[in-house]
Amino acid sequence: MKQGVKKILKISSLVLLFVFILIFVFFRSKDLIFGVKIRNVNLVDGAKVENNIVNITGNAKNATQVILDGREISVDQKGDFNETIALLSGYNIIEIKAVDKFGHSDEKIYKLIY
Repeated sequence: MKQGVKKILKISSLVLLFVFILIFVFFRSKDLIFGVKIRNVNLVDGAKVENNIVNITGNAKNATQVILDGREISVDQKGDFNETIALLSGYNIIEIKAVDKFGHSDEKIYKLIY
């Protein structure tokens, strides 16, 4: 009977160790699993704007590089960005692209009318 208890304790401790390792690996690699995401951009696609100067803010989670209309903009440690652009009269297309350290990317395109 004593050997049965020891065997159960060994197996359960190995299972707990394995579960702990799986949880640790998941949390360390979640950036790779979920990739880069552009969120909370203050633009609305298809909106009519009254002012030709637009302040664009948002968050690019897990991004190392954010490109706004073909030029790189600065991003803080949390992935937040803030940039001001000037719109031309009529139809404007604003493209935001975020790239992470693994080369994965996310892209959002907004169409504005000034």
